[in-house]
Amino acid sequence: MIFKAVGDSRPYPPHGLTSTREWATIPPRMVRLDEMVTTKSTLDLHNLLAEDSTFYGDLFPHVVVWQGVAYLEDGLHRALRAALHGRPAVHARVLVLD
Repeated sequence: MIFKAVGDSRPYPPHGLTSTREWATIPPRMVRLDEMVTTKSTLDLHNLLAEDSTFYGDLFPHVVVWQGVAYLEDGLHRALRAALHGRPAVHARVLVLD
C-alpha cells in the first residue's frame, strides 16, 4: 500500500492558507507516504507524467495534520511519483491544526 488510506474529501476545518506564498512560510520536512491519507481519489496522468510537473505551484506537497492524521491536501502527483521511484517518503510542507 502506498498511502495509509485514499480519501476524496478534506475532513478537517478550513485552515486559511489559500496561496502558495502562504504555504511557503512553512519549512518542508520528510513525511512517509504510508502515514498520509489522500484528499483526492483521482489523479490526472498528464500531471503525473509531465517532465515539468513542478513548474507550476509549490515544489513540495501540502499536508494538513488534524486529530493526529496527516492528510495530503495538495501534491498527490508528486507523492505518487515518489512512490513510483521507490521512495517511501517525500519532503512536504506540514500544517498542524489543533
